[in-house]
Amino acid sequence: MTDQKNIFGISPRYVELLVVLIAFITLISGLVQLISPTTVLDLIGKSVPTPESAHFFAIVGMFMALFGGMVLHAVYSAVTNKQVMLWTALQKFGAFIAVSLGVFQGLFSILAMSVAIFDLFSGIVFLMYLKVLGSWES
Repeated sequence: MTDQKNIFGISPRYVELLVVLIAFITLISGLVQLISPTTVLDLIGKSVPTPESAHFFAIVGMFMALFGGMVLHAVYSAVTNKQVMLWTALQKFGAFIAVSLGVFQGLFSILAMSVAIFDLFSGIVFLMYLKVLGSWES
């Protein structure tokens, strides 16, 4: 841990800080989406939310909150958990693809692309953190 190498020019501690920030944003935005899915759908959707779409959007929000909380626990755990970072990165890449497809299929407004790009960025940061965790172990 004394010889920390930068990841793409970024200090490992800054990568960890980014992970914590992203996890916190994911947790909070997931809770907002869980509690008030129609509000979020009104912002990024292209049509009037139905009870069904709001229900499924709330379910997605629940999983966002769970993943955000899980990452926070993993970062501050005494035991390194690379699996959490890997699966969360994959979840973020999946969200990027799903939201992007929703925009291109006309289900979401162009504003939803900011969510997709945030998810893409998040997935990359989580993979960077995986590399940091590997370097801290050696």
